Amino acid sequence: MSDTTLTASVPLRWVGPLHITGNVGDIETEVPLATYESPLWPSVGRGAKISRLVGPGIVATLVDERMTRSVLVRAEDAQTAYMAALEVDARLDELREIVRTCGRFVELIGFHHEITAHLLYLRFDFTTGDASGHNMATLAADALLAHILKTIPGISYGSISGNYCTDKKATAVNGILGRGKNVITELTIPRDIVRDNLHTTAAAVAELNVHKNLIGTLLAGGIRSANAHYANMLLGIYLATGQDAANIIEGSQGVTVAEDRDGDLYFSCTLPNLILGTVGNGKGLDFVEENLTRLGCREEREPGENARRLAVITAATVLCGELSLLAAQTNPGELMQAHVRLERDNKTAKIGE
Repeated sequence: MSDTTLTASVPLRWVGPLHITGNVGDIETEVPLATYESPLWPSVGRGAKISRLVGPGIVATLVDERMTRSVLVRAEDAQTAYMAALEVDARLDELREIVRTCGRFVELIGFHHEITAHLLYLRFDFTTGDASGHNMATLAADALLAHILKTIPGISYGSISGNYCTDKKATAVNGILGRGKNVITELTIPRDIVRDNLHTTAAAVAELNVHKNLIGTLLAGGIRSANAHYANMLLGIYLATGQDAANIIEGSQGVTVAEDRDGDLYFSCTLPNLILGTVGNGKGLDFVEENLTRLGCREEREPGENARRLAVITAATVLCGELSLLAAQTNPGELMQAHVRLERDNKTAKIGE
């Protein structure tokens, strides 16, 4: 086996710019998408164009952020496990001090538990600054687990990860309790822009969203999710900005809402599990550093602010691609014609059309 590290090359283009407002800031930026699916570039570009035509652009609201790690301990019986969970909850201030010894940017902010038979699952929530926080959360959870086993009687080690976190798996718990950044994006598009740029109507998009994203996903057994293709845009940005790409599994869970408001189209994408960061593993590569700098995510800011900026840019990019695809699917043949035209000769694809 060779020790040489090779770099996989994935085609990358900058798309946009997107116009974003909200509680993280007023942002106008192009975004990098690394993908083999060449129609994604002009599709997201079309959504980005809409964001520049509409007053406040895409309004992105970051409503929560946390990284989680669950540990598993064993007890003799359920009663002992329950008493241990109560003791952990009573000691949260003490546990916060232990976490602060694990790093400058990690803080314990929450705790939940589940008991099944004699097994106790302890899910800890942390803030982790500008890092996505996988390793920081695991380091902190390891210190907490050692302390809990030492000071609370009747329990023994099960695992440093009990799968109640939940990392890189599609589950209901992450959608309910949150893991990563929770960002809601909204855009209200006047009817003439819907007609002239998306070649459809608000009523058609709203109806398709119900029939496809809501009912279709329900019939398929989707978990806390109702969207067309969040994963496409997430993977494109994750690969371009040095993220752990496997996190698109839970990251792509989310809900698209579309409403006909007297002919105008209200369109929203909610992403409760957006896991990303601007420091940490993968960020030392030259192209990643260049991309993050161009996105404005390498500025001197308070801890966490660069990651929040990247989160709302990513969420807005998801909305652009989701909007464009749903609009295309309201028209028979449009989606396939675009794929055939652009994938057979992607050199002719014009970003933003």
